Amino acid sequence: MNSLVVAITLFVLALLIGVEVIGKVPATLHTPLMSGANSIHGIVIVGVVIGAASADSVLGYVLIFLAAVLGTMNVVGGYVVTDRMLEMFKSSTPKKSEARATIATKEKTK
Repeated sequence: MNSLVVAITLFVLALLIGVEVIGKVPATLHTPLMSGANSIHGIVIVGVVIGAASADSVLGYVLIFLAAVLGTMNVVGGYVVTDRMLEMFKSSTPKKSEARATIATKEKTK
């Protein structure tokens, strides 16, 4: 029982510190921060796998499943946001080689 109280206390403190730290980040940095956090969430998934080895009750299985689902959602969401962010930096004008290929294709079809 004592170890459960300690674990819950640590979880609540980590939650409060995380909310406080993220709350101080300017809005312009949220996307790059999420992109960089993908590696951390990957480590969370490794922790879930290690924790699953020691689960021995229904509550443990439920918590491990929840941790796996939420951790996976974070990893996938982070990569989706990173992909969207990188798409913003792609040029909308075609490159010279693409323009030449398009012109050559149009001339062949005439």
